[in-house]
Amino acid sequence: MEDLNATVWLPDLIYDGPAFDTGVALVVDGRGRIHRKAQPDQAQSLIRLKNRALLPGLVNAHSHAFQRLIRGRTEHRTSNPQDSFWTWREMMYSAANRLGPDDIYDASRMTFLEMALSGVTTVGEFHYLHHAPDGKPYDDSNLLAKEVVRAALDVGLRIALLRVAYARSGHQLKQNPQQLRFIEDNTELYLERLGQLRSDLASVERAWVGVAPHSVRAVPLDYLKRVIGFAQQQQLVVHMHVAEQPAEVVACQEEYGSSPVALLQTEGLLSERFTAVHAIHVTPDEVSALAAARAHICACPTTERNLGDGIVPVDSFFAAGAPVCLGSDSHTQIDLLEDARELEYHLRLQLMERSILAPSSVTRSALADRLFACATSHGAHSLGFSGGRLEPGMPADFFTVDLDDPSIAGASMEDLLPAIVFSLSRTAVRDVVVGGKMIVKDGRHRDQSEIVERFKVLQKRLWN
Repeated sequence: MEDLNATVWLPDLIYDGPAFDTGVALVVDGRGRIHRKAQPDQAQSLIRLKNRALLPGLVNAHSHAFQRLIRGRTEHRTSNPQDSFWTWREMMYSAANRLGPDDIYDASRMTFLEMALSGVTTVGEFHYLHHAPDGKPYDDSNLLAKEVVRAALDVGLRIALLRVAYARSGHQLKQNPQQLRFIEDNTELYLERLGQLRSDLASVERAWVGVAPHSVRAVPLDYLKRVIGFAQQQQLVVHMHVAEQPAEVVACQEEYGSSPVALLQTEGLLSERFTAVHAIHVTPDEVSALAAARAHICACPTTERNLGDGIVPVDSFFAAGAPVCLGSDSHTQIDLLEDARELEYHLRLQLMERSILAPSSVTRSALADRLFACATSHGAHSLGFSGGRLEPGMPADFFTVDLDDPSIAGASMEDLLPAIVFSLSRTAVRDVVVGGKMIVKDGRHRDQSEIVERFKVLQKRLWN
């Protein structure tokens, strides 16, 4: 039976991996789900997207929204003789400890606005700011998490709130006073607050909860096993920083006699619901272990290059069959297609070759299609979400690009996806739709001016 509330979206081209279709409309039902692709029916509500190509919405699987506040403020040499992730981290902490609930909302909304303007429709927020700056919990222990969720929903995005477990500063390290906002050193307390957040968000249509032990460094093994065990029992996704820094690997070896990946494998903590964020400093055997468990890898190339973390061995993960998704992490740049192309480009610089991640297929768009899946369907699966594809029954989450934008103008049908993945400017993104509702129209969000103004006021108050 035809849905009388259906809307028909008619662009010039629709991406139906690995190719584009022409003369086809996307029919979206009244629940905001894709009903079918069909010839346009003028009797239905028709939205004509002239000179546009329509593609599945991008999925940003790893975000620390508040870190958008320090963009451009850490690009200088400190007094430390060797600047690194660890010196950057201290500057990040100084910003984190100045923020109240309203500040978290304003900073997050700015981050999510920028995501929306670049074609992102779903975000996984790795959230570890739980308490007031002095370490005392708010009356609602999930207040800050809810402010982040509110920000995403107000912008129009879907959000997986990945609530972080953070128990300590590290093995045999004194508690860092800069981390008081993060610490929940009692497993039962963490699980109680996680359960309350799940309950509070249960009726929210575009938000859900996942489990996020921060890292082996920050969560001791007994705590880690309990938290991941709970997630497995409840069929929740688990995201965790894994082998981002050599120092993390060394510390794990000193404490447990094995690397982070080896420890997770030995303890039976890897699964298809597990996402290893970064996974840079890994051995071939560890790559195989992650792939055998069907775990996801979340690479964050624009952040990893900014922090000097290293290069994710994506070629090895692809060869082993491990799915790779993407995140913008610290938001030094929010452009998920840039992250996608950097998967290939970083390896080109390292190996001095081209087309390293290209499959054996002879089609010219095969490499671009593979990278685009990292930015869409792989990210959705990592977050426990059925999205990232334009198929019947899937959420109607998509974005359009202007076919006359200078960055892709003149591309043929065969070369259009490679042009989008490797060369698209963010200004080419024109419309963004989530659940059948347009949140960006003609390159602008309805609340854009107000969001930017409030963010500017926040920046001025924090840094002046």
